[in-house]
Parts: sequence; structure tokens; C-alpha cells
Amino acid sequence: MSLYVKAAEILEKAERKQGALKTLVYDSKFGNIKQLFALVCETQKFSSILQEIIESTKLLKQTKLKMHLAKVLVYDLLMGQGLKCGGSWKAIMMKHRSRMQAVLARMKVKQRVSRNEDLLPARVQQHAGDQVPRYVRVNTLKTTVEDAVDYLKRDGFSYLGEAVRLDDLALKKKDFVRDLHLPELLVFSPKTDFHDHFLYTAGHIILQDKASCLPAFLLNPPPGSTVIDACAAPGNKTSHLAALMKNKGRLFAFDLDAKRLSTMSTLLLRAGVTCQQLANQDFLKVDPESQDYKDVEYVLLDPSCSGSGMLCLRDTTSADPEKEQARLASLASFQLRCLNHGLRFPRLKRLVYSTCSIHRQENEEVITACLQQNPNFRLVPLLAQWPERGLEPLSQCLRASTTKTRTHGFFVALLEKHSGGGDSKQEAVVQMSGPETTLHSPPAGEKRHTASEDESEVSEVEDKLTPTAGQTDSTASKKKRKRNRKKKKKKAEAAE
Repeated sequence: MSLYVKAAEILEKAERKQGALKTLVYDSKFGNIKQLFALVCETQKFSSILQEIIESTKLLKQTKLKMHLAKVLVYDLLMGQGLKCGGSWKAIMMKHRSRMQAVLARMKVKQRVSRNEDLLPARVQQHAGDQVPRYVRVNTLKTTVEDAVDYLKRDGFSYLGEAVRLDDLALKKKDFVRDLHLPELLVFSPKTDFHDHFLYTAGHIILQDKASCLPAFLLNPPPGSTVIDACAAPGNKTSHLAALMKNKGRLFAFDLDAKRLSTMSTLLLRAGVTCQQLANQDFLKVDPESQDYKDVEYVLLDPSCSGSGMLCLRDTTSADPEKEQARLASLASFQLRCLNHGLRFPRLKRLVYSTCSIHRQENEEVITACLQQNPNFRLVPLLAQWPERGLEPLSQCLRASTTKTRTHGFFVALLEKHSGGGDSKQEAVVQMSGPETTLHSPPAGEKRHTASEDESEVSEVEDKLTPTAGQTDSTASKKKRKRNRKKKKKKAEAAE
């Protein structure tokens, strides 16, 4: 029975965005990792079908089971290799097996299919073959990229150098490359497993999706700064911030879930993070005017979201469109409250907002509403070479997806305080001077594209968005200067 209890626990954690399925499985220390991982993945894939069977047979009411536990039991009973437990649980499930089999059969007849896989929603079937590379962030608090590469080469991996295009991230077996966008990221083939590797257990590398690395990388707080990670657990972004800060400064990390915070504390300890101050507290109840936070200049906000961009959660949306829209509206309202709250810190310079959602409602619409309510903030154009932009008109933001960026689905926006007037229109918000968009210098010896690319993108934005009145003034000034030059030239010729 321990197999099913652990699988149910992991599925619940994944839905609550407490980590990727594979990481949660390996961190569980379960005896048979492969068996547990297979059960969790297959149950997750058939989640909506299993839920329909459970609800149709009123299984929860009749057995007092919780939904996640019921799903793993029903999966193994009807679609897997049979229940691997005995005792009362098996007796209960066998009692209801015929009714559940009848519901499954009716579902197949209704959809005119013969295989269980053909019952899967179209979006799940479409992405069934999707795989993202195994991304490994080198923890610069404990080692360097060069040393990590050397160690991996001695361990039998084949280093192919720095990637120059996305196609270079399609890797086989033991090949690996350095990422083309994030210099501290190494990329391996999808099935590469590091959970038992020395570099991972010693905290020298962090297993983190590339898109998830973007928020801290783009916020880029300098050493000695005061930073808030508003919704911090499970802690990968927190450890990334600490690495960028070189453990110098103050890093406040908040999370409401005490268990998640405890797990996060262990992760940060392994990563060598020492500048953190963890708090089991609701970020919305943190007082921006408190003396404790008077020096906060940078905030990373990655609030609770639908998780619709995570490959393992693609089939967790409600079958009821109205219910799903109500859920998204509730999430968006919460996210906007968090964002507005984050902008209230008196000395704030920059805030990065991110979600692992693909929905406009949680992304561009939240940012648009926030900019309208906070006209003293504007968007910073990000990574000109990134292949997927925010939906128009917010092309300064970044989106990520399996097909276009070889990552999980993600959204990132960077807001910066400015001293301009109170025009809340988006055209005014995105105008800025080149130097202001330059991110902090990367560590010596590290290659970063961010600063120069942001400056070039800003100049393009300014060219497109200069007001008509300004263009008129500029043209008039040029004509006046030209007339003056002609007059001077005529005087000089007369004098000769």
C-alpha cells in the first residue's frame, strides 16, 4: 500500500506546484523509484479519465478514499498491471471493479475508440511525444561552469561546446552543451538522470528547467543588495538569486506552506546559501513600510498559478469551461493583488513577475492591469534573441513553450520604476533610455548577452514610439540649424 500512498502524495504536491514529478519522486526516497515514477506519470496522464470514472461510480463517497489515492488505485486496477497490494484496500477496489470497468467501456463506445490512450484529450495526445532537454544550472556558490564541465567530461560525458541555436539542444545519450541564452546552464538529453550524481547530491548543480531560471537571471540583483522572493518554495529560484548575489546582501524568502519551507531550507543548505531569511508568512501581509524592508530594491514574484505550462499538469484543467474560467479569474485576481503589493516597497527598483501558465488571463492581462494602476512603473524589454515574445502589445515580455523554446510553458515580465509623469498608457510605459535597461554586469569571465541586447532592443522601441509632437519639434530644430549654417556660410564667403 505504501506505493499508492506515496504516489498519491506526489501527485498532490505536483498539482500544488511544489516541484516537478521526477524530482518529487526521487526526493521521496522510495525503495523502487522506477516503479513509483511510472505509476505517477501514467496516472497523471490519464487524470481526467480516472476522475470521470471515480465521479460516475461515486467511489469516494462509498470508500472514503481521497481523490489522488483513488486515481492511482483505479489506474493500476483498470489500466495498469493490476493492484500491487492486498488486504482491505484490494478488497474494496475489487468490490467496485465491475462498475468502474463498465464506465470505462461506455466511454470508449461513446468516443468510438478501442484503446485507453485514444480517450486522452487531444491536447495530451498532441504533446505525448513532447520532451524537453535535461537542464542543469551550475551553482556558482560552490563551483564554476568550467570546473563542472571538466568533472562531467571525466565522468564520461561528451562536451560539444556552447550552443548557438535551439537545434543544438537536441542531444543524444551522454552529449551536453552550454546553453545559448543562460551562461550558467548546461543542457543534456531528456532522459539524463542526475538525482544520484555527486554534483547534485553535493549541491554543485541544480536541476531546474531553463524557463524557470529566467526570473532570477533577468532580475539579476547585484551582490550586497536587498531582495525579496515573495512566493519562494520549493527554492530553486531563491538559490539562483543567492548565487547572483554571491551570498552578499539580504534575501527575504516568504511562503505560506510550512512543509514546503522546511524542504526549501534543506535545499538551500545543500546549495550553500547563507544570505537568506526564511519566513512562514503570507507575502500579502508583509508591510512594505516596515523598517525590516526599507532597503528592498528587487522583488521576484512567482505566485500560485494554473500550472498549465508544466508538461506534467497539462491534463489537470477542468472539463467544465465555466468552472475553468472562474478558476482562472480567481487566480488572476490573486496574482494582481500580489503584483500591486510587490510594487509598494518604497525603494523598489525592479520586480520580475513570472508564471508557469500559458493563459493570457494570468500573464499579459495581469501585467496590463498592473501598469494601468501603477503608472510609475514600465516594462523592460528582455532578451532580443529570445524566440517567443509576450502576446501583443506586450512583446517586451517573454513566453516559453516546448515547441518554440524547448522548455516548459512559462511567462516572464520585468517591471522597473521610473520618475516620469503619470501617463498610464502602454506606449508611455515602454519608453526608456538605453542605459536604464542595462542589467547589472555579469561575474568576471562569464559571458552574458543581456545588457547589449536590451540596449539595442530599447533603441528600436524608442524609434517606433517617439510621439508625433516630438518628431515635429525635432524636424523644426533640424531646419533651423540648417538655416543658421547657410547664413554663416554666406557671411564667410562675403568676407572672403
